[in-house]
Amino acid sequence: MRLTSFTDYGLRMLMRMAGAPDRAHSTAEMADEFGLSRNHLSKIMQRLSAAGVVETRRGGGGGARLAKPASDIPLGALIKLLEEDQPMVECFSTGNACTLDGSCGLKARLRVAETAFLESLDRSTLADIALRQSQSI
Repeated sequence: MRLTSFTDYGLRMLMRMAGAPDRAHSTAEMADEFGLSRNHLSKIMQRLSAAGVVETRRGGGGGARLAKPASDIPLGALIKLLEEDQPMVECFSTGNACTLDGSCGLKARLRVAETAFLESLDRSTLADIALRQSQSI
């Protein structure tokens, strides 16, 4: 399975926040650190905030923090959240235009594989991959 850059960057942001959970992290700061677009990271942060994974605060001393301990955040759930608008194959999307839909035996097997992939990742948490201050991405 190939993950989108949206998910890749979201995981990097969360790994950084999990490695220093006592401080607020600004999107601008992480954009500079990762060499990425602040606008792109802001969109990711909005999704994470809307889902209750992070809490954000504006203004001086503001930024983002994990909404709960990293040990309580399964990786599979994060990937499912970040990939929610990106189905693995077209036939997983609503209103798909696949001419084989309904007679194809691949769709069910891919759904089983996708479920197994996410369940496997759910056996690990964000705490397991947290970046400590001395580590880099």
